Amino acid sequence: MADGTIYLYFKNKDDILVQFFSYKTKQVFERFREEVSRGGNSIEKLRTLVRLHLGEFQHDRNMAIVYQAETHRISRRAETQIKEMSKMYLDIIAEIVETGQAEGCIRKDLYLGLVKRFIVGAVDEVINTWLHSGGKYDLVSMADPLVDLFLNGIGSQRQVQAFEDAGRM
Repeated sequence: MADGTIYLYFKNKDDILVQFFSYKTKQVFERFREEVSRGGNSIEKLRTLVRLHLGEFQHDRNMAIVYQAETHRISRRAETQIKEMSKMYLDIIAEIVETGQAEGCIRKDLYLGLVKRFIVGAVDEVINTWLHSGGKYDLVSMADPLVDLFLNGIGSQRQVQAFEDAGRM
């Protein structure tokens, strides 16, 4: 296809990016919702979501590069589409966390907005690290350790309690 022919279908380069994000958003999030809904409990749903997210980027490294580059820009050409994707993803996380709180496996004293940002930020950083490594390892293999970190934190409960008790004396 000649370079000029593409402009019969798109207004400009920014329009190509906007259309790309719109198309991927619909395609990816329909699958995310369908697969996550099959989970038996909130932990299974969270593991599924993180695996799917990492798998999507691993499957299409070029798309991952474009997505990461565009979402980390201060002035984004596809701002509306990125906000739409972000909202859809945060909504899925919120549903999972609220279900987990009702099930009793996720603490109820947490700020939902902070939990959502924590999960998104951690997944995003794992993807960035993978991209910077040249994709030299299996990105999806990071899903379970990442979810375990979300659920268990970095402290040993017994040790944290001992330090807190010692600080009160």
